[in-house]
Amino acid sequence: MSEDLKDLKDLRERIDALDEQIQALITERARIAEEVARVKQDNGDASFYRAEREAQVLRKVMERNRGPLSDEEMARLFREIMSACLALEQIMTIAYLGPEGTFTQAAALKHFGHSVHTAPMASIGDVFREVESGNAHYGVVPVENSTEGVVNHTLDQFMSSPLKICGEVELRIHHHLLSRADDLAGVKRVYSHQQSFAQCREWLETRLPGVELCDVSSNAEAARMAAEAPDSAAIASETAAEIYDLPVLVANIEDEPDNTTRFLIIGRNEVGPSGDDKTSLLVSTHNKPGALHRLLSPFQKHDISLTRIESRPSRRGMWDYVFFVDIDGHASEARIAAALDELDAESSFLKVLGSYPRAAL
Repeated sequence: MSEDLKDLKDLRERIDALDEQIQALITERARIAEEVARVKQDNGDASFYRAEREAQVLRKVMERNRGPLSDEEMARLFREIMSACLALEQIMTIAYLGPEGTFTQAAALKHFGHSVHTAPMASIGDVFREVESGNAHYGVVPVENSTEGVVNHTLDQFMSSPLKICGEVELRIHHHLLSRADDLAGVKRVYSHQQSFAQCREWLETRLPGVELCDVSSNAEAARMAAEAPDSAAIASETAAEIYDLPVLVANIEDEPDNTTRFLIIGRNEVGPSGDDKTSLLVSTHNKPGALHRLLSPFQKHDISLTRIESRPSRRGMWDYVFFVDIDGHASEARIAAALDELDAESSFLKVLGSYPRAAL
């Protein structure tokens, strides 16, 4: 045996030994997770999933990481271990904006791991109702895109829903042109959701000028329809391509390479502080000069950073608006609590939608 082959054999034996150790440690972790579940049950604690605890664990994983795997890849591996261990206690049902193969499903799996049951819903409102009824433990809905802005249907649901925001997910969005056509010349129409059309507008105008653009309810539905028509194409994800057995004709057709969508995790319970949190609010003020300035002054006074502010018609009266605000920090912090008390006194309406861990990656 040559020296190189001997070295390769030694390296493989070391990998085999490490695999055995890793498997033993995962098994030990799973057994301890079962013991944690038993202790919780004995103490009447029904909160088997703790978003703040999982966020803290993943942050430590990334802080310890020294490569060569990226922080994102290392966190993904640990997320799946945590998901599998949690499923020993209870398999969670996660409602999401369907059908199967949407980016929202991808966001759900990124946040909760693959050891959950994902339930596709026909609309954002249906996701809220499924969680409100208790048929799903949590829901995942899109809230804003870095290119096209906010998803108004999601913001409007919070006006009347009792649900809390329990987390957020940021997902890099890559749009692919899927089709059974041999080349672009064979594409006569393109199916997609209106948001994806907007995010690929320049590419479509340059590469497929004059081709019919058909707006559908989701990119997964677009893939399903394109799969049935050889002269059609869909703008959809790689997951949708696999589900509907559609070849990727052109990859990464989004106009902005850093195109990212933010998704919210919605649930029935409040989330404790994790050490790096955001708080989302609904707030409205009287329609008079200087009202918005006075509304925002408590944040400046208590040195609180606003990361987003968006206005929407309140539907309570003509020209009456409500503001969706994201701030840094958890509502349980003294400075945040003080600012919210002052905001409540100044506003005509205030609703804290939830405090939750900031998306780590």
